[in-house]
Amino acid sequence: MTASPPPTVADELRGVGLRVTAARVALVETVRAGDHLDVETIARGVRERVGHISLQAVYEALHALTAAGLLRRIEPAGSPARYEGRVGDNHHHLVCRSCGTVRDVDCAVGRAPCLHPSDDGGFLVDEADVTFWGLCPRCRPQDA
Repeated sequence: MTASPPPTVADELRGVGLRVTAARVALVETVRAGDHLDVETIARGVRERVGHISLQAVYEALHALTAAGLLRRIEPAGSPARYEGRVGDNHHHLVCRSCGTVRDVDCAVGRAPCLHPSDDGGFLVDEADVTFWGLCPRCRPQDA
C-alpha cells in the first residue's frame, strides 16, 4: 500500500478557498523556509522566487493566508509583526530582548489551550499566547 503524497501549497490554498497564484505559493514557501520572518524579509524572498511584487500585495496576501489559517502572525512587543508557518498547535515563543531572535517553544502541558485562566469570564478559550522574554545564548553575559 502506497501512502499518498503530502498536499502541495497549491492544494492547501485551494483547500481553504484561496485562488492559487505564483506569488501566494512563493509567499507560503518563503515563510515556511524561514524563521519568524518580518514583512520586508518575506517580500525579498518572494521576489527572489517570482520577480516583482509590491509590498502592498505582500501585506494583502499575508492577511489572507493568516485569516485562512495557513500562516500565523505574531507580534512581540517592540518589534514588527512576524510570520511563521507553524500553525494549529498553540505553541509559544521565546524572544531575545537584545537582538530580537524568536524561537518556538512547545506548550508546557496538555493540548490547546495549554494554559487556562483563573476566571474565563464565560469565554470558550481555544488558544493561549505566551511570550517568554530573556536573552538568547549569543546575547546573554558569558558568566550568567
